[in-house]
Amino acid sequence: MSLRSLSPLDGRYGDRLKGLSSYFSEWALIKYRLHVEIEWLITMAERPEIGHVRALSEEETGFLRSLVLDFTDAQAGRIKEIEQETRHDVKAVEYYVREAIAGTSVEDVTESVHFCCTSEDINNLAYALMLRDGIQQEWLPGSQDLISAAVALAGETADIPMLSHTHGQSATPTTVGKELAVFVARWRRQLDQVARSEYLGKFNGAVGNYNAHLVVYPDVPWEAVARHFVEDRLGLTFNPITIQIEPHDYLAELFHRLMRFNTVLLDFDRDMWSYVSLGYFRQKVVGTEAGSSVMPHKVNPIDFENSEANVGVSNALLEHLAGKLQVSRQQRDLSDSSALRNVGVAIGHSLLAIHSAIQGMGRVEVDRDAVSADLDGAWEVLAEAVQMVMRKAGHENPYERMKALTRGHVITQEIMEDLIRDLELPDDDKLRLLALTPEDYVGLAPQLARHIAREGEDIIPEGAADKQDSPGADGEEA
Repeated sequence: MSLRSLSPLDGRYGDRLKGLSSYFSEWALIKYRLHVEIEWLITMAERPEIGHVRALSEEETGFLRSLVLDFTDAQAGRIKEIEQETRHDVKAVEYYVREAIAGTSVEDVTESVHFCCTSEDINNLAYALMLRDGIQQEWLPGSQDLISAAVALAGETADIPMLSHTHGQSATPTTVGKELAVFVARWRRQLDQVARSEYLGKFNGAVGNYNAHLVVYPDVPWEAVARHFVEDRLGLTFNPITIQIEPHDYLAELFHRLMRFNTVLLDFDRDMWSYVSLGYFRQKVVGTEAGSSVMPHKVNPIDFENSEANVGVSNALLEHLAGKLQVSRQQRDLSDSSALRNVGVAIGHSLLAIHSAIQGMGRVEVDRDAVSADLDGAWEVLAEAVQMVMRKAGHENPYERMKALTRGHVITQEIMEDLIRDLELPDDDKLRLLALTPEDYVGLAPQLARHIAREGEDIIPEGAADKQDSPGADGEEA
């Protein structure tokens, strides 16, 4: 960690997010661009109809791919040096490839590097691969860990009765575990949508029409070649009709999915904070920690507060990117290029929020005495059950009668039992109501919580990148 880092993601929280640098750093972007350039050169060599690029031997193909697989900080630094001269980041990668193959057996294919490509052919594919791999290798596992932690806590607390609060007022009892299980179900739905996201790529030249391609090779089925390269070689989804840039609609879709997951996390953070405030959860004390600089008794819910703050930063960036990236002036302007450099920041703050929430869950435990005391002081919540039994028995206006007896009044166990005894009800119903306590009045909450916990299988994204084959997973990290 550098104390001079401008961003807290690289500074204060750098150790918690170091895995993301393999996918969203400047180093990673350069490496993914290099990966696309190399794979395109290899692809052309495999297609006889692109006649000027000769077939490559297995050793030559291995050498070219080693430029990516063995990518180092020194190589990235060299590309940045070239960029200082070219003032063009993608052109610098092209020149680096030319330089790297000079004096080798593949020197004769130098002029085929970046053949028929515009810089956005390289960029859009590099970003799609970065996002796919970063999401699948870092964000999705982190999110699954969050859900697993909530599943474990929900299972442990499935049977612990708790007073609900609607509008901040005492309401029908539930269990701690069931309320946690609600978040589990919500997260799983959003996580499944993120896991199924498509990552689109285009490879069709300067303005999307294969103009130069058709001049140099009029008989080559360029759309089929491009589709093969994008889908079969790189594992992305081919976008067949674009302007100079891939229009980024899929990015907006992905970012909105991430925002929804984040927003469920925000709701969770605030609920956990509230339960700590109510005393339902107490936080485990760590002797060396200070909760306040002047109040030594305090143990603050800082993990949930940190998570909430980082969700806010992440969603603000994701919302801006989702709205901005879909808009381009005519065939191209460069504003998307600057904006795209912040996708890792947005995902980093989301992942940091996830890590903080997991840490927060690991430091809380239910205060059973506090939860029971709150329930024992809320006998009025049984008015719902009593009036429903009255309805069943055919009483007139049971809701209004119970409202008059309970609303605004302190209701004790004795008062509630006396009220029930005075009602004309079948003996079985009356005995069941007399035996009922706020702690017993939890419905199917324990079963619902355990059901969600039993469903706790990991969400494995279709077509997930194998980490060992991911360009961002190899070599030195930035």
